[in-house]
Amino acid sequence: QVQLVESGGGLVQPGSSLRLSCAASGFTLDERPIGWFRQAPGKEREGVSSSTTAGDTYYTESVKGRFTISRDIAKNTVYLQMNSLKPEDTANYYCAAAAPRERVGMPRVRDYILWGQGTQVTVSS
Repeated sequence: QVQLVESGGGLVQPGSSLRLSCAASGFTLDERPIGWFRQAPGKEREGVSSSTTAGDTYYTESVKGRFTISRDIAKNTVYLQMNSLKPEDTANYYCAAAAPRERVGMPRVRDYILWGQGTQVTVSS
C-alpha cells in the first residue's frame, strides 16, 4: 500500500522545537520530490518546505532559518525540524509526494499527488 504517515506533532510553548517525521511505504522516497504543507483553521493549505530528488530544498519566507527539511533514505523518511516555534506556526502539518521525476520548486499544493493524514502542531503559552 502506497502511503505517507506523519508523526511528531504536539503542543509546545513558543520558542520550542519539534521534529516532524513523514514515513513512506509502498514506494521509495528518494524517487520523488517531497513537500511539507500546513493548514490552519479557516485558512488555505500553504507550502512550507520542499525537497527535490536533486537535493535542492525550498522554504517559505516565514520559516526560513527556523525550519529544516531532510531525508533519511535508509529509513525512507523525511523530516521537518522546526525550531523557534511561534504561535503563528500552529496548524495541521501534512507531508506530500509529487510524481516520480516531477520538477518542483517552492511547494505548491497542485504539484503533489500523494498526501499523508496530517499531524497537529500547536504553539501556545
